[in-house]
Amino acid sequence: MKKLLFLPFLLIAKLALAQADTSHVKLFNPSSVSTPKGYSQVAQIDLGNCKMLLLSGQVALDVKGSLVGKDDFAKQAEQVFLNIKNIVESAGGTMNDVVKLNYYLVDISNLQTLRQMRDKFVNTAKPPASTLVQVNKLFRDDILIEIEATAIIKPKN
Repeated sequence: MKKLLFLPFLLIAKLALAQADTSHVKLFNPSSVSTPKGYSQVAQIDLGNCKMLLLSGQVALDVKGSLVGKDDFAKQAEQVFLNIKNIVESAGGTMNDVVKLNYYLVDISNLQTLRQMRDKFVNTAKPPASTLVQVNKLFRDDILIEIEATAIIKPKN
């Protein structure tokens, strides 16, 4: 009986998603970072009084798609934060607009180095919320770190 009561709600949710208006979402690839194959670097969502950026996971690739810092965690972390900064700035924001960071590290022993690099880019008095996960491998063997970011950008007055 409980399953039968749940079905109408499931149907309504499915119909609502099918008719969702995505005209307030802009998917793009800023020229300041490498252009990926098969996905967008940024989903920009118009929230009315501000915009939210959802950044795809950033790795240590420069604008030409070349790896920065082979076997050097600090250089890779710095490049990742530069990529995040470039993307946020391309949408009119600053690193102070970053509200959430999700970290994926191949080796958690690099945590202190990660914090040192992060602190060069974020507001350390009010740092973004974060999640850190150690993974056994990223999409390439030479990639040591990947970071996803979310930013909320208020319009300039």
